[in-house]
Amino acid sequence: MGESMFGIQEVDATQLAGMMENGTESFRLIDVRSANEMAQGMLPGAEAMPMHLVPLRVDELRDAEKIVVYCRTGARSAQVCAFLQQQGVDHAINLRGGIVDWYRQGFPIEAPSAEAATAGD
Repeated sequence: MGESMFGIQEVDATQLAGMMENGTESFRLIDVRSANEMAQGMLPGAEAMPMHLVPLRVDELRDAEKIVVYCRTGARSAQVCAFLQQQGVDHAINLRGGIVDWYRQGFPIEAPSAEAATAGD
């Protein structure tokens, strides 16, 4: 796990795939993209939380053991992690390179859940 220029924790696609495979640590995988973007596919097991909804759900995220946040390229999710840190949520980790890098590395993408399709409504 590295640190970004925002001073937030980051993992790359290979590290995240390893975390998902070994299943030894529980974490929530949060997609902060728009519903339109999510419709093109999501990481396996990800839950939809478009960026504009994150401030409304800070208390819920504070209770999670660990959170991995991703977007398309890692820029918005880095901002979300920085925001969460300011709110005292220090266990949010950014997926460097986002779903674009995840896909480039050959990792699977799934069709979004029904919940994701209505996330922005």
